[in-house]
Amino acid sequence: MAASTEKKFDLVVFGASGFTGQFVVEEVARVTEDPNFKWAVAGRSESKMTAVLKQAELRTGKSLDGIEVLIADVTDEDSMAALCKQTKLLLNCVGPYRFWGEQTVKACVENGAHHIDISGEPQFLEKMQLKYHDKAKENNVYVVGSCGFDSIPADMGVEFMRQKFPGEVNTVENYLTFHTGSKGMVIHYATWQSAIHGFADQDKLKEIRKVLNTQPLPKLKPRLQRRGMAFFSPDVNKWCVPFLGADASVVRRSQKFHYEKETQRPIQFGAYVTVAGLLSLISLFVFGSIFGMLAKFKFGRTLLEKYPKLFTLGLVSHEGPSREQMEDVSFSMTFYGEGFSKKGENTEKHDMKMVTKVTGPEPGYVTTPIAMVQAAKILLSEQSLLPNSGGVYSPGAAYAKTTLIEKLVEHGIKFTVVSEATQK
Repeated sequence: MAASTEKKFDLVVFGASGFTGQFVVEEVARVTEDPNFKWAVAGRSESKMTAVLKQAELRTGKSLDGIEVLIADVTDEDSMAALCKQTKLLLNCVGPYRFWGEQTVKACVENGAHHIDISGEPQFLEKMQLKYHDKAKENNVYVVGSCGFDSIPADMGVEFMRQKFPGEVNTVENYLTFHTGSKGMVIHYATWQSAIHGFADQDKLKEIRKVLNTQPLPKLKPRLQRRGMAFFSPDVNKWCVPFLGADASVVRRSQKFHYEKETQRPIQFGAYVTVAGLLSLISLFVFGSIFGMLAKFKFGRTLLEKYPKLFTLGLVSHEGPSREQMEDVSFSMTFYGEGFSKKGENTEKHDMKMVTKVTGPEPGYVTTPIAMVQAAKILLSEQSLLPNSGGVYSPGAAYAKTTLIEKLVEHGIKFTVVSEATQK
């Protein structure tokens, strides 16, 4: 069944009563001005979703009396099929995606609903591409993953660099910094759970990539410098470690798409996160060693899941951050691009460099809803600018030719040029 315009709803937020889902509902309410735009919320508990809608009314000042509440359970195939038949697009907030994501993707592809998620789990994202891309393409259904903080700022940040660079970009290094105020930063338990099982299932991810990458990207020169597990960057004047989120994986998939479909030179990409100081770096390595050892074994994973506050010294909790804490947190990503002043150059030395930046509010529950909802609106309104048929895509592959960056800027996620391209 192909995606159809003959649907009752333009958009449904699935998992609306979850921790992240409630903020996505608020964001949809906040930016929906067209009275003809029909949307709904879906999940297992009518009472919880009704409470979320009332909370969203208070937070946004918008009347949501007409928003329907739909009952659907990710473990019930019939209820998922019925849900997907009613909407053009499903915003999937039900995670961890490695446990519950595939059922929703399958229902969307089979019943003609586009699908957007906010997964930061490479194994899930790449598995969905492997299993459902051809079927989604056949049914003209778009499945776009990682449309939250993982990984729209990084993926579209690389695209922004490519657009602004006067010649041809070869390498980009991205340095992520979290800015926390006096109230500190807190991560919700679901993100912690995803990280635990993602670390444990690395071998499965390697198997998926063997199938996906039968035609690897070319080895371009100059090669992107390999960084160690910890290094001091003179560019940002801080200690840094590799960023273990989905960004590198997602950007790689976008670059592979543009190379294979548009013969565009793939950009080599490195993702890092800055550390406050040497003491913080040492603490991080101690934590990482304990986490890595425990996550390898079932008993260890059980301990990590049972006592998140203990193992993270309060950074992770089932309650998640308070709204006051969210207001006190922001992020910045600084992109250092190098390349050639003329397109088509095939030398072994860069002659041009440029610096850009992406900044935004609290990443998990403010930036993520903004990114997800804007990605949804673009998918519905600018479908002619997406790849010319459905399929499973990363954000950079799906949205490179759209106005997504401009819309994100309008809603508080800024893309700026820090340093214009200069000769090296």
